[in-house]
Amino acid sequence: MLTTATPQPQRNRHLSMRTFVTLVIACVALSGCANNEESFEDEFLSSITDAYETAQKALRGGNYRRAIRIFEALQARFPFSDLSKQIQLQLMYAYYKSGSQEQAIDASETFTRENPTHDRIDYALYIKALAYFERDPGLLEKWFRKDLRNRPPQDAELAFSLLKRLVERYPASEYSADAEQRMVYLRNRLAAYQNSVADYYLRRGAYVAAVNRAKYALEEFNGADSGKESLDILIEAYDKLGMTEIAADARRVRENTFPNGS
Repeated sequence: MLTTATPQPQRNRHLSMRTFVTLVIACVALSGCANNEESFEDEFLSSITDAYETAQKALRGGNYRRAIRIFEALQARFPFSDLSKQIQLQLMYAYYKSGSQEQAIDASETFTRENPTHDRIDYALYIKALAYFERDPGLLEKWFRKDLRNRPPQDAELAFSLLKRLVERYPASEYSADAEQRMVYLRNRLAAYQNSVADYYLRRGAYVAAVNRAKYALEEFNGADSGKESLDILIEAYDKLGMTEIAADARRVRENTFPNGS
């Protein structure tokens, strides 16, 4: 007795049809999920106040990436809202806290350019200064533990300049006290670098260049810890140049300023 077998091509057609139907159903389901997600996001962002509060909560909780994502979405969707200026300020802070220093600097510059008379300009200036202040050394410097005193201090110079501007222009600002404390560190850092360069010139016989660098350290960063070192370089350089009277004047300044030799 012979049995009738279903031809293989027909079976494959049935399988292909089932696979196709399954894929269609899956696509429809995914599309529905995506639409639901987009609808939820639209509904969420439609209330700028609720979204702003959510971003604030994320910021307070240290979830800077989420805060940035929401603030950026609000900034793009509601550029002229009543909260737009505050969103810009919070966003630059979130950038700074997340380690995105370049973005914090850009956000601060944009805010200052667009709102030159805003009553929070001091805050934007402060965040910009902090971003420069805390920019990390390069990866190679971390690996090889390079002495930062010998590193050209472009970021430190910018931070010092910005903090100085903040203190001078906004002495009553709530950020001025912290700015002054940071300036003490930066003053020492920058003076030490100038002395490092001056000493380099001194050891190579470039005495005029050594004098210029040491004088700059004394005049521009008055009160730095390395003031005696600056005077020592000046005295030696003047002696080498045969300028004995000026060298003697520098010695008297050193003795009066550092009577105990320190």
